[in-house]
Amino acid sequence: MISGEQLPRRSLLWLIICQVAVMLPHLERIPVWVVIIYVGTALWRLQMFRQRAEMPRAWLRLLLGISGAALLFISYGTFIGLEPMVALLLVAAALKILEAIRDRDGYLLVFLGFFICVTHFIFNQTLPATLYSMLCTGLLVTTLVSLNQTPALAVSKNDPLLALKMLTLAVPMMVVLFFLFPRIGPIWSVPSKSGQGQTGMSDFLRPGAVTRLGRSADVAFRVGFDGDIPANPVLYWRGLVLSEFEGGAWRTLPRHKLPSVERRPIQPEALGEPLQYRVVLEPTQQRWLYGIAYAESPTAGVYEANDYRLGVINPIEFQFGYDVMSWPKALLQPNLSLWRRRVETAFPQGLNPLTETWIKSLRDQYSDDKSLVVALLNYFREQPFYYTLEPPEILTPDFVDKFVFESRRGFCEHYAYSFVAMLRMAEIPARIVAGYQGGEVNPLNNTVVVRQFDAHAWAEVWFLGDGWVRVDPTAAVAPSRIELGIEAALDGQPGFLSDSLISAYRFRGISAVNWIRLRYDALAFSWQSFVVGFDSPRQIEVLKDWFGEIKASWFILLLLGSWGAVLLPLMLWLNRVRQFDPLLPEEKRFQSICKRLERRGLVRALGESPLQTQRRAIEHLPDGDPLCMALEGAIADLYRNTNKALTSRQSNGSSDSRT
Repeated sequence: MISGEQLPRRSLLWLIICQVAVMLPHLERIPVWVVIIYVGTALWRLQMFRQRAEMPRAWLRLLLGISGAALLFISYGTFIGLEPMVALLLVAAALKILEAIRDRDGYLLVFLGFFICVTHFIFNQTLPATLYSMLCTGLLVTTLVSLNQTPALAVSKNDPLLALKMLTLAVPMMVVLFFLFPRIGPIWSVPSKSGQGQTGMSDFLRPGAVTRLGRSADVAFRVGFDGDIPANPVLYWRGLVLSEFEGGAWRTLPRHKLPSVERRPIQPEALGEPLQYRVVLEPTQQRWLYGIAYAESPTAGVYEANDYRLGVINPIEFQFGYDVMSWPKALLQPNLSLWRRRVETAFPQGLNPLTETWIKSLRDQYSDDKSLVVALLNYFREQPFYYTLEPPEILTPDFVDKFVFESRRGFCEHYAYSFVAMLRMAEIPARIVAGYQGGEVNPLNNTVVVRQFDAHAWAEVWFLGDGWVRVDPTAAVAPSRIELGIEAALDGQPGFLSDSLISAYRFRGISAVNWIRLRYDALAFSWQSFVVGFDSPRQIEVLKDWFGEIKASWFILLLLGSWGAVLLPLMLWLNRVRQFDPLLPEEKRFQSICKRLERRGLVRALGESPLQTQRRAIEHLPDGDPLCMALEGAIADLYRNTNKALTSRQSNGSSDSRT
């Protein structure tokens, strides 16, 4: 088809379907008015398709374009950034539908659709997102097929089948490129995503911060161990270290407050065999990672902070996989500097007079730090404290007084908050650690699935000669929380999973749902580990395992040779000699009569239509010749009975000009 011809009507329907399909994944991040524009332009174009509306005037299309740009600027405050750029593409595609008249407009919309489809992966690289993008790709290829078919044909089921065939033939080349094409970093950068809500732990802790996570069954991260999975009490996923108390909340120490000598961690003494595992973290929009202390990571871009936590420079905007080695028995910071001791014992005086008086009396009884810690844990264990997702709210500055001596009902952050405060009142170095504890073991692939309701806060206490030691006051109140998990500890409390009413985890008691849930978790971990996480270091590692040492010249030959090995058989198969479809009965009868005409001196010319042959036969043969009458009947049957068959052949791209 020559570019510039009218857009086929059937292609227009495919174009509208494609544009709506590529827009749907962006619904959560684009303004509502963009969706309204999509729906409005699609309906208007359908009315034009049904000849019940006219194309909008040029001035109206210009006004719509200017209005769309103005609304974009009002909504985002700028045109620079990922979300504004994607929204601009969507608005342009929606408005282009209104003026899609020529086939070249259809091609432009298809290529724009491919580009929008790629933008899905900027925000989401999960397996469901990939499968949906594959569906969008199939629709776009189907539209390309329809653009190259006979314009008069109606929408046919053969277009999607041909598109599926084309995509299937491309799979071998895709596999070769995935493994062999060099992983190249971005050659440009754009501002990071904005307006994305943070998930998981915050960089500060006050009562209620962890409780809200206990209501959600969303996945925080998945972990695959090299070997046996440790027991549940070992699975303390250390994320944040909160050493500073300010404004009624515990916070991380900002880097600018650290002396230069305190900015690098003191290498601990690694004891015992390390745990080796890979963590696949869900998007958090935050810069800290999770691991069992003491943790080191060989993954590029992961650093170790001065307080032995793992972090990255840029926020985690999509799934991020990293490898970790942990030594749970490592001795952390056996010697404490004066600056660090002053920071880890600082707490405002006079906020909690009842607790301060009580701690002073305990200090007189227990001069040894460990003995005092044991006494406080026994107090939590023996007094009527309760572990609950719905504790009474305490808004006064004397939180510790109110919690320890009055309410005695709280979640993990209530106990960690009060416990660390009491230790600091006794001049014992202590701090809060926020992260997750435990997780659900998936027996299908030996992984641990850690969910938001596994969020936990505990204390780290410094003892002379032992360094920083984990002490969990929640374990004294609700030991089942650590041994068996949060579900056993809460024992059916109404607040549990209240924010995840339709979560598959909530219906795990149904065997079919649980079967699907576990297999999806296993597949999601494999997808991120082996596909999304197939970066340049992993690619080089795989190629070395396959081929040994990798040299640049040898690698180029391997890449080109693999392309030839895939493309050459495919080319030969596509260009094989094709057998024509057998003739229809009406065609056979017509050709038989044409042979009889040849014996009487009338040879049918190349490309001559049946009606032209009939006119020449009437002129050549005498009036009333039976052969003329037979030819007339054959041509009538040919046109009457074969229109459907010929149309079907044209739609399959296999029509010929035998007749």
